[in-house]
Amino acid sequence: MANENTLQNIISHCKEYGFIFQSSEIYDGLSAVYDYGQYGAELKKNIREYWWKSMTQMHENIVGIDAAIFMHPTVWKASGHVDNFSDPMIDNKDSKKRYRVDHLIEGFAETLTDAEKAKGILDQMDALLAADNFAGLKSLIESNNIKCSISQTCSWTDVRQFNLMFKTEFGAVSGEDSEDNIVYLRPETAQGIFVNFLNVQKTGRMKIPFGIAQVGKAFRNEIVARQFIFRMREFEQMEMQFFIKPGTQKEWYEYWKETRMKWHLSLGISPDKYRFHDHIKLAHYADAACDIEFDFPIGFKEVEGIHSRTDFDLKNHQQFSGKKLQYFDNDIDPTTNKPIGNYIPYVIETSIGLDRTVMMILSQAYQEEDLSTEEKKDSRVVLKFPTFLAPIKLAILPLLKKDGLPEIARDLMNDCKLHFKCFYEEKDTIGKRYRRMDALGTPFCVTIDHQTKEDQTVTIRYRDTMVQERILLSEVKSRVLQAIQGF
Repeated sequence: MANENTLQNIISHCKEYGFIFQSSEIYDGLSAVYDYGQYGAELKKNIREYWWKSMTQMHENIVGIDAAIFMHPTVWKASGHVDNFSDPMIDNKDSKKRYRVDHLIEGFAETLTDAEKAKGILDQMDALLAADNFAGLKSLIESNNIKCSISQTCSWTDVRQFNLMFKTEFGAVSGEDSEDNIVYLRPETAQGIFVNFLNVQKTGRMKIPFGIAQVGKAFRNEIVARQFIFRMREFEQMEMQFFIKPGTQKEWYEYWKETRMKWHLSLGISPDKYRFHDHIKLAHYADAACDIEFDFPIGFKEVEGIHSRTDFDLKNHQQFSGKKLQYFDNDIDPTTNKPIGNYIPYVIETSIGLDRTVMMILSQAYQEEDLSTEEKKDSRVVLKFPTFLAPIKLAILPLLKKDGLPEIARDLMNDCKLHFKCFYEEKDTIGKRYRRMDALGTPFCVTIDHQTKEDQTVTIRYRDTMVQERILLSEVKSRVLQAIQGF
């Protein structure tokens, strides 16, 4: 069940505590574009590094690259994006507001109290989208009296396709003769992997099956961009293309479905927060596809896609470039007793949105807790991040700004900061500092007090339970390192 109130609370919390800001906010912002603040950038980096390690370090047959955003424009012709990368749109004639058809219908279905009716409408929509039946989609909207949120009327244009790629000019020449200088901001990172297939395979001496991973920016001119960082015009993807022998795609598709779900569950999230959603309408390059959906405050939505892309991409790039993009397989074919020879590999893709993963982690971590007792009302907002993803791992808090306590705290800071992200603070009461660290998701706080000078012990406080205990000052670093590495 969608909970827009929770989403609004998360958005407000992200701004107040330095996680995510509206881009260009002092100029009233830029729609569907966001900046990551000091703690959001750390969280995003930690997620990115965890994914990268899980792909390139934990799999011996997967390597990573970093391809450029700008690519030759023929790349997007070969990939099918110029002709096929479109969404069905509809305009309200009175308000002039443009809607993505599936978002308009899904939004209406969410308002219905009759769950069966809502499901029936969504099933009809999926079938019509799969058949590219634009007249049927308009009829579905009109027959259910779906209104524009601004004009409150049902005066709709016909449904039509809208290409989502951003165009720009490349080089110094512009104007009437600049058609040859048109390039696109990439709408996905995958094509940079495909055009480098042979470069990586030969220089890395890679043997099929093998994968190429990449993390990078992508851009889509979303007409209806909404729901915070879930759908943005500039976003970051973590993609891996796994090259396999033709005919083995079904088993590898199932393998990567299982493997990627294990990765999600390693984040400490309950399995009931996830589900697989099989695509009814397949993309032009796929013979199988599904999404891993997470139960966001806005309902179950896609966070990762797994696609069996066949040989579409390499075959088309071979055709458009005139360069052979084939793999020579030395394995012996048992039917001929000779090497299998050249073929164009098939591909299984895993593609996860980094920004959506940030939103997923924030949604899972954000909690409002009532700590009231009979004597006193109390509450806290806490971000219960997995320890290894938390932006700050350890807060070091001298009880007072005098008596040598800051010096001991600084020594501990210097000992730990090379190994993990630390935070030092002297201001305010210790209780206020604890609450601030809870709101930032810091799993450990260490307080340096006068007893520390006597017996070299400190108070360590645990974020999730708020339990405090005395431990040796010399044990602090190892205690935090053990928690970080124990995932």
